[in-house]
Amino acid sequence: MKRVVVAAFILAAGIGVVFAQEGAKAELKDAQGQTVGTVVLTDTPHGVLIHATLTNVPAGIHAFHIHQTGTCEAPFASAGGHFNPGTKQHGITNPMGMHAGDMPNIEVPAGGRLTFDVLDPSVTLAAGPSSVFDADGSALVIHAGPDDYKTDPAGNAGARIACGVITR
Repeated sequence: MKRVVVAAFILAAGIGVVFAQEGAKAELKDAQGQTVGTVVLTDTPHGVLIHATLTNVPAGIHAFHIHQTGTCEAPFASAGGHFNPGTKQHGITNPMGMHAGDMPNIEVPAGGRLTFDVLDPSVTLAAGPSSVFDADGSALVIHAGPDDYKTDPAGNAGARIACGVITR
């Protein structure tokens, strides 16, 4: 039985390599300029897979979004609003939403370390209207509080506590 499981895993991993293409990264920094995490973005047939490793983020529940502008000058208002090429309202539970950059909240444990993956089916690394590499780029932002998943334009998530420009 173990051979079947291992063979299936190897086969699935091999297929993933054929279809998924790593193509972007971001270094998340806090307002003091200290690195608090790294992110690798991989284009897949189903959206962009975001693999994040946080190393020094305050414990608690935080909103995690893609923002519309590839600039991260503290206090990170320079990143603009949420990435929203479809001009929708904010929120996973908003019937008028959601922004392409809306993603689930993350829960950082005591110690500030967390590794997680999220798939954003509404964005791409390839050229086109939903590309994070539009004329002014895009950024990943961690907010001080959780996203309420409904309030437009930003889910009442609070201050922006970390930001990273998405680069190739």
